[in-house]
Amino acid sequence: MTAKTYDGFTDAERDAMKQRAKELKGRRGDAEPEVLAKIADMAEFDRVIGQRLHELIKEHAPEMTSKLWYGMPSYARNGKTVCFFQPSTKFKTRYAILGFSDEARLDDGTVWPTYFAISALDDAAESTIVALIKQALS
Repeated sequence: MTAKTYDGFTDAERDAMKQRAKELKGRRGDAEPEVLAKIADMAEFDRVIGQRLHELIKEHAPEMTSKLWYGMPSYARNGKTVCFFQPSTKFKTRYAILGFSDEARLDDGTVWPTYFAISALDDAAESTIVALIKQALS
């Protein structure tokens, strides 16, 4: 039996932390151009989902501002991140993720999901996402 050793953070995790430190140094209002540039640089699978997700959030939650959060597109209310888009390539996962922070009002009893896998966007998925965004801001 071999023991696993802890080598510290992965390269992807270290990169995310570096991006977050850089974001905090350059903190300002709406970072729409930076978010759109980040989405444009994504692999096609993630880019298609990221662009549509961005459009849905801007259309249905115009009070939220765009910003980068650990190098990922995110959306904030009163400066606090409510939700973010984690592309599948960020940590080499098989699907993209729409995640919500504790600022989101998704509470449903004592246990509720805060991360949602996205493998494709169709009308049903978009409706679910819009409902989640609206609930998060309620």
